[in-house]
Amino acid sequence: MARVWQHPYLNVFKHFKVEEWKRSTKEGDVTTSMDKALKGTVYRISGAVPASNYLQLPKTSTQSLGLTGRYLYILFKPAPAKYFVVHLDVATEDSQVVRISFSNLFKEFKSTATWLQFPFICGAAKGSVYEKTAKTSKRDLVGLAPSSVRWTCLMLDLRYILSLYLNRGYSHLKSVKLCANLLVKNLFTSDLLFDPAVTFSEVQQSRRALHGVSPMPREMAFPVPKGENWHDLYDYVRFPSDGSKMPFDSIQKGTLNPATVAHVEDHPISQLPKEVTLSKPVRDRVSLIQQITSPRERPRQSPLLTKDVPKIARTVSAPLQTDRTCFREGLQSRSDSFLPSSPADDGSIHVYAHKDDGVTVHAVSVDSDENPYTQTTGSKVISARSSTRCLKLLPDPILKLRKIIGFGGCSTRWALWAAGGSVVVYPCHALIIAIALDSGKQTFLAGHTDKVSALAFNGNSTLLASAQIGQPSVMRLWDFPTGKCLCMFKAGMHSVSCLSLSYSGGVLCGTGKDKHGKTVVVVWNTINVNHGGEAVMLAKAHTDVDIQTIKIAFFDDTRMVSCGRDNVRLWRVRSGSLRSCPVNLGEYRSLDFTDLDFEAGQSSQCEPDDRTLFVCSRSGHVLEIDYKNVTIRNARRLMPTEVQHSHRREKQTFNSGPGIALNSICLSSSFCATASEDGYLRLWPLDFSEVFLEAEHDYPLSSVRISPDNLKVLCTTATGNVGCLDIQSKDYCTIMRSHADSVSAFSVEGCQKQLVTVSQDNSIRIWNLESMQQLYEFTASDETPCAVSFHPSQHIFACGFDTGVVRTISLATSKLLEEHKQHRGPITGLTFSPDGNFMYSCCSHGTLTLYNCAIQKSHIVRILVNVVSPDAGHGPDALSVSCDGRLLSFVGPSQYIVTLMDAHTLDELLRIDVSILDLDSTALDAAMRLCFAPFPLGHLLVTTSSQKVLVLDAKTGRLIRVISQVHKQSCSSLSMSPDARYLLTAGDRAIKVWDYGMRFDINSQVFIGHSEPIRQVRFTPDQRQVISVGDAIFLWDFLGVFAEESSKDEIHSSESLNSPEVESDLEQLQEDVTSRATDSPRQLVPVPTVVSPPCLELSSIQRLAEDKDPFSESEEEKEVNQKVKGREVIDGNKVSSAPGLKEAICSQEPLLAKPEVIQPHNQAANESGKENKGSVPETNVRPDCYRHFCPRFKASAPAKAFSSPLTSNEVLKLKTVIGYNGNGRGNMVWNPDTGFFAYSCGCVLIVEDLHSGAQQHWLGHPEEISTLVVSHDAQVLASASGQGSGDSRCQIRIWSVQDKACRKVLFHHETQVQAMAYSRDDRLLVTLGDYVDRVLALWNAHTYDLMSSTRFSEPVHEVAFSLTSVGHLACVGKGTVTFWLTEQQGADISLKVHKVPIPDAVGPAELTSLCYSTGCLLYTGTNTGQICAWDTETNRCFMTWEAVDGEIGILQCHGNKLVSGSNTKKIQLWSVVAVQELRVKGSSASSSSVLLEQEMTLDGTIVSAMFDNCMDMGIVGTTAGTLWYINWAENTSIRLISGHKNKVNEVAFSPQESHCATCGEDGSVRVWSLASMELVVQFQVLNQSCLCLAWSPKSVLVTGTESERIVAGYSDGTLRVFSISRTEMELKMHPHAVAVTALGYSADGEIILSGGKDGLVAISSPRTGMTFRVLTDHRSSPIHVIQNTRKQHSELGVEGDDLWLAASADRRVSVWVSDWMKDKCELIDWLSFPAPTGPEVPSPLPPSLAAFCPWDKSILAYVGYGLQKEILFYSLQQKQVIEKISLPSFAMSLSLSPAAKIIAVGFSERLLRLIDHKARTEQDYVGHDDAVGLCRFTPSGKCLFTASYNEILIWEVQIR
Repeated sequence: MARVWQHPYLNVFKHFKVEEWKRSTKEGDVTTSMDKALKGTVYRISGAVPASNYLQLPKTSTQSLGLTGRYLYILFKPAPAKYFVVHLDVATEDSQVVRISFSNLFKEFKSTATWLQFPFICGAAKGSVYEKTAKTSKRDLVGLAPSSVRWTCLMLDLRYILSLYLNRGYSHLKSVKLCANLLVKNLFTSDLLFDPAVTFSEVQQSRRALHGVSPMPREMAFPVPKGENWHDLYDYVRFPSDGSKMPFDSIQKGTLNPATVAHVEDHPISQLPKEVTLSKPVRDRVSLIQQITSPRERPRQSPLLTKDVPKIARTVSAPLQTDRTCFREGLQSRSDSFLPSSPADDGSIHVYAHKDDGVTVHAVSVDSDENPYTQTTGSKVISARSSTRCLKLLPDPILKLRKIIGFGGCSTRWALWAAGGSVVVYPCHALIIAIALDSGKQTFLAGHTDKVSALAFNGNSTLLASAQIGQPSVMRLWDFPTGKCLCMFKAGMHSVSCLSLSYSGGVLCGTGKDKHGKTVVVVWNTINVNHGGEAVMLAKAHTDVDIQTIKIAFFDDTRMVSCGRDNVRLWRVRSGSLRSCPVNLGEYRSLDFTDLDFEAGQSSQCEPDDRTLFVCSRSGHVLEIDYKNVTIRNARRLMPTEVQHSHRREKQTFNSGPGIALNSICLSSSFCATASEDGYLRLWPLDFSEVFLEAEHDYPLSSVRISPDNLKVLCTTATGNVGCLDIQSKDYCTIMRSHADSVSAFSVEGCQKQLVTVSQDNSIRIWNLESMQQLYEFTASDETPCAVSFHPSQHIFACGFDTGVVRTISLATSKLLEEHKQHRGPITGLTFSPDGNFMYSCCSHGTLTLYNCAIQKSHIVRILVNVVSPDAGHGPDALSVSCDGRLLSFVGPSQYIVTLMDAHTLDELLRIDVSILDLDSTALDAAMRLCFAPFPLGHLLVTTSSQKVLVLDAKTGRLIRVISQVHKQSCSSLSMSPDARYLLTAGDRAIKVWDYGMRFDINSQVFIGHSEPIRQVRFTPDQRQVISVGDAIFLWDFLGVFAEESSKDEIHSSESLNSPEVESDLEQLQEDVTSRATDSPRQLVPVPTVVSPPCLELSSIQRLAEDKDPFSESEEEKEVNQKVKGREVIDGNKVSSAPGLKEAICSQEPLLAKPEVIQPHNQAANESGKENKGSVPETNVRPDCYRHFCPRFKASAPAKAFSSPLTSNEVLKLKTVIGYNGNGRGNMVWNPDTGFFAYSCGCVLIVEDLHSGAQQHWLGHPEEISTLVVSHDAQVLASASGQGSGDSRCQIRIWSVQDKACRKVLFHHETQVQAMAYSRDDRLLVTLGDYVDRVLALWNAHTYDLMSSTRFSEPVHEVAFSLTSVGHLACVGKGTVTFWLTEQQGADISLKVHKVPIPDAVGPAELTSLCYSTGCLLYTGTNTGQICAWDTETNRCFMTWEAVDGEIGILQCHGNKLVSGSNTKKIQLWSVVAVQELRVKGSSASSSSVLLEQEMTLDGTIVSAMFDNCMDMGIVGTTAGTLWYINWAENTSIRLISGHKNKVNEVAFSPQESHCATCGEDGSVRVWSLASMELVVQFQVLNQSCLCLAWSPKSVLVTGTESERIVAGYSDGTLRVFSISRTEMELKMHPHAVAVTALGYSADGEIILSGGKDGLVAISSPRTGMTFRVLTDHRSSPIHVIQNTRKQHSELGVEGDDLWLAASADRRVSVWVSDWMKDKCELIDWLSFPAPTGPEVPSPLPPSLAAFCPWDKSILAYVGYGLQKEILFYSLQQKQVIEKISLPSFAMSLSLSPAAKIIAVGFSERLLRLIDHKARTEQDYVGHDDAVGLCRFTPSGKCLFTASYNEILIWEVQIR
């Protein structure tokens, strides 16, 4: 609560009563005086010695001010020609006190761990000599204050100061000491950013407070005489500063350039016109303070290259005929697959997954030495040539798992023989690996989701059982020869430690622990598994004894033997129970038995009493047990060898010394093998008389297995090695050598093909990259290596350790070269420069070191402290060096900042704050990993904590694009391919391969297999492999390099459209069609194809001679054979394309590409056109242009049928719509001559009277409206939207403005319409499709017949008609302007086209906007912020200038004024009066003649704009959902329309129904006037979502005035109470640990009831802020509804005044009666509604909603997910459901009218249903663009509010 009483600000002098000197102290000459300038009392502190003359708060140093405000404002004036000092003692979060001092006495910045000293540069009066000198001087300004020094408002950001300079968190301000010589008026603290030059009235008009800027409180403001400017009288100094004077890190007056302080001044003061130069100004390197802490405008954000995932029809493939299988992420089905060893197959699998949730098993045939597109039997490769509906990254899969270096993970006991001794099977974490001994080739069994803990084979190795860890553990049974998973089942215990399969495979036995830690033994019947059956549990037993090993007797499937600590037991399954008996061990009962085995070589017909069992122990004892008598037959103790001679060893079987600790034993018919703790593999005769063969290991052995042919012995070590001993040759080979713990990092050396890895097992290992065999191993016993890097050219590598040591090791000499000990913490980053001349290292303490490696002995060049983010989680990739070796990047000094430095000097170049790049995020984004893109892209890729990859410009820090939802959890590593075409990311224990260009619909592939987080993933230098490390080392073959040529064939570029291959394909297609045209019946039903215009390629041409016509007539024009007349709907499908493209004939003259003109044809021509479709490939990649419309994703779909009421019987009438769709493009029109004003909100077209505010609503569009256009006479309006239900094309509606009705509906474009325009004479209408459709259609604006249609090969962004020349129009696209000329002769129309590229001086850019002007001028804007002027007579660009650092999406010109709007949120007014004169100068035109007259910064990207003919005023729309009225003459901007930016969650009404309040996901609470629906006040909480809202009941204060309050619940679990009358937050409570989802007031307003996402209901007092009761009845299920009503005493027979209910997501409703004055709350009813048990469950589940019936409060209505779709009415008195009303689907919202028996229900099908409960009638209403998630009647029942996402619709209820 410390922050609450200090909010919004605290007047320090007033609060601590400085004038009384009780809580403050003064020393020396401290007096009060009257200041004439401020017209008030100030304190004068004078004296020769500042330390002896001061004013101090608080009184003593032992006290503390405890001021928590982030900003400290000091109103003071330095004494002229004297020095002053100010000391601030600040407490940090770790309770350390830091002194911050500033003075004009200090010459430079100094810092220690507890003291920061900043120089202060004093300002001077405007116009003084000192002030003029200061403008040009860059240094030596620190010193005595000038004589004309002014009063100063100094703002210190204490939080950033501590964070930046000391890397500490700010807690509070402890004390202030103001020392001579200065005058001080006051000081105060606040968390708000105040602007002293802004008044309250200006804020109310401009709404600056919404952008974090507030006016200075009146009691703190400096007086400004009328007509004067604040900045002319006073100085405003902010620190951190944006000033550029030396010394750096000084407190100085910053620039007042609006570009640098945009977030302080959203609307800059009007300035004189300034000249704009052609080239960009040279920017100085910014200091640390400038980049991080200076107030700045919100970052510009480029449009995201994302798109909707296309719908893909399900297909049924042929049976799998291949031996390899790919599996997707999260695969849990029985189709998990394994690869057998086929001679024609490499036997490997590909582990990958796509984004979609569907699980698919793909059959692929991809080998490293063959074409990756080879088609296999049973699977078909569908290329982009034959299907362009869904383009994806190819080849699929693009990675193939080749080899894994790893063993174990959970246990190192399990390595088994298979295939007669030629294959070894062992687990590697979550995978099971089968390796062929002769070739070393690995194949994999995949399906387990966690580490494999046990394996077991049956007798002939055909059935394999495996178990994974987990709670409970999961078991799988595999058919090993085919690799098929036969079944999967739960083990019934929490961890399986041992498995055993019977010889026949019919019985499986396993042992483990239950949840209480007791040993469990389970036996399953597996005999039916091979026939599709399941494993059935036969018996289960719990025991207290320890079991290390259990085995099924090979002679009887019902008998088992186990051993463990202190016991050996025999088990038997009989009559469904599992029983055991112990072996009488006698004197050996206290031994720790580890393994057992049966004697081999006897016939199975022998009696059980002939069986001998061998058991080994850790003491070296081997017991021979008589199975029949359950007794010890013989006991031996194996002892270590005593060396008698150097060449002779003797083995003693019994001795008093310690025996050999045996871990495993295995017997064959002739010998026995043991594995022991001393690392020896020993072979003994069956009498254990001597050792005849042994193999020594460095580490303890875990297991031993003898091959079926008794010729080889397999053993495993505890450190992760698998080895094989050949008995005949006595050769030993290592099958697998791996790290014993997780692998932390790796590095690849390209020349020697070597790989170095470091692990948590303290080892560094070098591997051969081709054979993956270990070459070297280095071990540090007391240090753990953290990071490693190979030198680019020398055979050495550097390794960093957790102790902070960096060592350089030579592989050629195998010795340590150098050791550096400058770091204190674990090394998080280590890398070399590409040329090897430099090395860089950083540690977890934030230290960065630069080494010079150019000489033989490297040395340290520079060490920087506290520059890298102190987080070990950024390792091992904390540092990244650009491919040209010039830049070094890292995350730091905080987790929100990315810093770029000069890689040669460590001079800082740029800082990028990634926490604010995403404006829609509700939380701060932190940088996680980063890497540079290969040269010359110049991109820096940064992964963030919100699972995004930010692509940044490494030079400017500009955000280029964002890749969202990269992984479900944070990305742990990322890397780019050397050719810059592919991106690798790791996260969620998975690898993703991305197409870096994002050219496809599906741009990534997912590959799983790791069971632990992936620490690092990289391409090899030759890009042929990908290496990933974590739990093990995975080597993948990268198939993208083999598919380069194939991809060119599959994905066509525009240059190949006229190639002979394409023409031959077209001819072949026509021949196929002709050949199939026979009289024989069809064997298959023909599949219809979609007809679309052909792809138009307009190649660049040279400009013809100026005396010639630049246009040429199209050769492919066709006459119109049939006109479509008299129809209300024009169907674009009736228009077909002309035959194939003609081949261009080469000549000396440049050829002009002819557009394909699409005109109406007869039905026969249309049919032929259908067969000719599809050979034109396309890549629908969204261009780098925000002009293209992308509809908001909606999970809902429109209703297929509804009950539409008759107009005369309508109960609801749409009255008002609140909101403007900022997602549209050009979706606002305004005619200044007639005053016609229209805009769109969702699918509703709103026509509004700007004077009265009255609205008309034109309904009919089925989807979100994308764009609008009005004819020049304002009589016709055209609007476009997406496809409706059952439509294959998007919809264009033609409205009559006078009749207010739709005249025609046009269908032609396939996807979206992004731009439309009427010709100047209103005779033609042109419509332009988006980047997918790419069709430009020309319509007759009188009959709306389609006259022409052309399709482009590349996206076109904007189109416009000429204002002066009839029939001239132009469109802009990628680097070109296309000029069109339409010539109409009667009913026919001809098109001429001329395509002109932009000048080379503009650079590679997209032309994104255009507008015609008078005098043969055309202006175009680019995505790089440049404006080009064109001469339309000669079609040439004669002038360019740089307008803004962003993309220009809006241009409008009238006369000599040009308006430009961009994604920098700026709207600019240009004076272009001289451009017409410069047109005749051609290339000599200068951009200095173009003047920027005015500029305003709005709240979002500019998407629509309309201005009057004088360009004095206009209306502008932004992506924030705001329509602004702009008045250039008065330099004002006023909000006309403003709604919520994100989803609206709740609406509440005042008791008198004068106001209403809404809340949304954007964190805002908005209060509206119900009479005018104008926004009255808005409360904004940053980084939180407001989920619920309640208005307090009517209450009267002691003064007699009405007090109205609103309580809002937020996603962080807080409640905030806002006062409407005082427009401030009164109280903040935190009763919930999770999001608050429901709210309600008690009847008297003295209690707040709140429900959380965790199901808890908190009862709190708004007076004290205390939560005095928590109800847990609905625990773990989110509360959806809380409703309270006043109960009469006679009702329900329970005392209490409040009757309230709570409904939760689990379909439960609790009803309560409360008397809060008596602290009484009693549950009177508990309702549970059943849910259906079918497999089809809607996602997400519909909410559970309940409400008391206003006409009978003893009845409540309920809707939710249930057995039926209905409303249930439950009587609290009768305790039963008394009525049901059927619904068409599950309800999403519910409201009951208090005035009449009317019920409003909202559905996810975008439908609103009104039910008259009394008349039993229903009426359905449309108009919502998404699910109707909210509906609320007003208290009087006269109005109904409904919300659909961010749209609010207000309906008038007409009760008759």
